[in-house]
Amino acid sequence: MKELFSIGPIHIYFFGVMIALGIIAASLVAFKEAERQRVSEDLVLNLIIITVLSGIAGARIFYILFYNPSYYFNDPLEVFHITEGGLSIHGGIITAMAVGFIYSKIKKESFFKLADITVISVALAQGIGRVGCDVFGKPMAKVMPWGINVGYEILHPVQVYEFLLDYILFFILWRKKEKKKYEGQLFIVYFIGFSIIRGIVEFFRINPLVWGPFSVSHLLSLIFIVLGLIIYALINRRYDKAFTGNVKKSSLLKQLISFILLTAISLNIFYYVQG
Repeated sequence: MKELFSIGPIHIYFFGVMIALGIIAASLVAFKEAERQRVSEDLVLNLIIITVLSGIAGARIFYILFYNPSYYFNDPLEVFHITEGGLSIHGGIITAMAVGFIYSKIKKESFFKLADITVISVALAQGIGRVGCDVFGKPMAKVMPWGINVGYEILHPVQVYEFLLDYILFFILWRKKEKKKYEGQLFIVYFIGFSIIRGIVEFFRINPLVWGPFSVSHLLSLIFIVLGLIIYALINRRYDKAFTGNVKKSSLLKQLISFILLTAISLNIFYYVQG
């Protein structure tokens, strides 16, 4: 990971800083949405804490099991060297979702209501966090101006591809919340949308292939899409009435300006640090 600076034995990494900023920004968005939905801020804060921690653990476990199991089985202590990389975003999401479901049952709150509140901010957090990621993509067959020079090779900046698509998903979810038809709709849009984004970006990354040009991550994304469609079918049966929440229309122009500023700032930070 790219180190920004160090204070004695404490090392501050670019990825860690951007993940922290992503979590802070996402928390603020989630609190605002929780207030609109009249959900306790403490409940949402606790949900954020447990899903972040469980998500990191799940991301590590999934990476070990699906991407490089033999390496970790031969040297089990490497499992704990998380600062050297090795996280699966699919594992993080599925684990956080499972823990969030259990938490909603304990608190006797609708899982889909909490999911709709949080997935908007999750898309934002993923985008901001990805700005600091230092896992680059394949070498460019045709060198393009936005490529990154790493070890005298021009590589695809897959981080840029992913955070731009994450921001688009965040924008879609933010607009969709004003006219959603049932609890859980935003969750489904996020779940399927994220899987499509990951599948697209994966074509430019280097990961273990399972068939032709398709990788392990493609397989996981396909499973997520199928699971999302199943959840959609189940929810559609359950909710036959339109959702009637406390919806306050927001300015499209203001949201577009915010989206453009967020994108421009992220691009400048990424290429300033990585380029």
